[in-house]
Amino acid sequence: MSGNTGNMDCESCSSSTHGTNKTELHLHSSSADEDDELLRYIWTEYLHPKQYEWVLIVAYIVVFFVSLIGNSLVCFAVWKNRHMRTVTNYFIVNLSFADVLVTIICLPASLVVDITETWFFGNMLCKVVPYLQTISVSVSVLTLSCIAQDRWYAICHPLMFKSTAKRARQSIALIWVVSCIIMIPQAIVMESSSLLPELTNKTSLFTVCDEHWGAEIYPKVYHTCFFIVTYFAPLCLMVLAYIQICHKLWCQQIPGSTSALQKWRSIQCSAPPPGQSVSVRVRTSTASAEIKQVRARRKTARMLMVVLFVFALCYLPISVLNVMKRVFGTFKNANDRETVYAWFTFSHWLIYANSAANPIIYNFLSGKFRDEFKAAFSFHCYGQGQDRTNRIRTRTSTDSRKSQSTHINMDNVSHLSDQIV
Repeated sequence: MSGNTGNMDCESCSSSTHGTNKTELHLHSSSADEDDELLRYIWTEYLHPKQYEWVLIVAYIVVFFVSLIGNSLVCFAVWKNRHMRTVTNYFIVNLSFADVLVTIICLPASLVVDITETWFFGNMLCKVVPYLQTISVSVSVLTLSCIAQDRWYAICHPLMFKSTAKRARQSIALIWVVSCIIMIPQAIVMESSSLLPELTNKTSLFTVCDEHWGAEIYPKVYHTCFFIVTYFAPLCLMVLAYIQICHKLWCQQIPGSTSALQKWRSIQCSAPPPGQSVSVRVRTSTASAEIKQVRARRKTARMLMVVLFVFALCYLPISVLNVMKRVFGTFKNANDRETVYAWFTFSHWLIYANSAANPIIYNFLSGKFRDEFKAAFSFHCYGQGQDRTNRIRTRTSTDSRKSQSTHINMDNVSHLSDQIV
């Protein structure tokens, strides 16, 4: 009896086991179908680029190569040519180096995130990439501020402050130290997390790299200060500085120098008495050198103002959108999500476009950089490129010697004129 009972129990166990396996197999197949449907939905809605995203991809690729090549050429031109190692160019090289850094490290990650709406690079890079990006923003705005300050002192108050290459290098080192310190909170609060934790084991999509603050007041205070320190306040100060620079260069006489235009007009209008032709020739060359100096300063100021204008224009959308998002919470209940996301995507691209625009500005508004860029691209004939580079250096050194000799003879000219009169 016991044996029969045991067999009956085994048969019932076997039948119940087969039923359970069939149920699990059915659940597994339905789960697999759901996963396939989910993956198809993800591919259609998230991974596959939309029409405007294809345009964005091409724009990102163009900006990447233009920024990388252009800013590298700027650094190479100043490093290669000793006559271009001026205080302003040191700051321009620092600006280009920051642009190269953000282009190589941050641009590819931003492109992937903007297209897929997913952070694929882990928690460590989630802290490093935004941190380096904010450092680049800080370095750029502080460098532009130092350039404006240097030009303001040189043109408006030349006797108050003497700018040197050593001080420029010290300022650049200080810029990087300050930027690395003040942007530490950005690295601390950035974390990667999944929007749908139940899908974490199935796909890495829906993972975002975003800020995680302890209380709502902290992001409001931080991003308000960030907007003021890295955009609004420096921009206002630089605009005021360049307004005074324009007023001095185009409307007034530069302090510490003679009125070159008035001197030139007096020389042109007055006929030289006999025996003073040598003195008049020297005074004419002196006035001509001063006019060239004023024109050179105007060209430099014009180029730097264009750089500042492009920077303000490119960083305005992301600055305003960040304040609206982090401080006022404008987009929490937005109905048109696609439009908001498109605006953020375009503003991200504008940041990198600014890095590509600077070398183009230097090429069109600076004759020295334009000559060096042309020489760098003259690879089809090495001898021709070498001769062109030598001609550029010879012409620059000759102009420099003429300018120095003219300034050295200024006191002698005035003394000679007094003796003759």
